[in-house]
Amino acid sequence: QVRLVESGGGLVQAGGSLRLSCSTSTRASSILSMGWFRQVPGKERQFVAGIRRSSGSTDYDPTVKNRFTIGRGATRNTVYLDMNSLKPDDTAVYYCVADAAKPITPGDVVYDYWGQGTQVTVSP
Repeated sequence: QVRLVESGGGLVQAGGSLRLSCSTSTRASSILSMGWFRQVPGKERQFVAGIRRSSGSTDYDPTVKNRFTIGRGATRNTVYLDMNSLKPDDTAVYYCVADAAKPITPGDVVYDYWGQGTQVTVSP
């Protein structure tokens, strides 16, 4: 069983920055892609960004493109999300997601593994 663990959430003022990190358990060599979703109470989970682990190719939601950067971490099973120029609308619980067979893309929420989520709060 692959387990995802997120870290790095917190409270930041508008215009500030945060880095989220996600690490997988050691038995995660078959992971094809990883990414991030976010969710606010009463709304569906929203795609934020995705990355293919082998090629490093990325995809972003238009609302975060040019502000957020997803990348592969220093270790094989880690992915990060650098969030800059944060806005109050970015406030949400952010979830790390991974899949063994398909890329993380908008419009799809069925993936193999999900983390527990980390809260990001952006104050005005």
